Amino acid sequence: MTAIESPCILVCSIDMKTGYCFGCGRTRDEISGWITMAPETRREIMGELPERLETVERKPRRETRRARMARERSETS
Repeated sequence: MTAIESPCILVCSIDMKTGYCFGCGRTRDEISGWITMAPETRREIMGELPERLETVERKPRRETRRARMARERSETS
């Protein structure tokens, strides 16, 4: 059995604006159908992924405790 190449980096969350995964850039349909796609189709999609990822709006990072404390200090000053 041969391994199927995949762009998955285990950051599986969909950007609601673009419909692309934050991690790999694929759509839900592409992710779910990946294993049954022809190798040529997968390569074609993989060629589009870098451009897609440029359009994904990055998820805001959760504010750390240190950042929150610094923000609160500056607001009270």
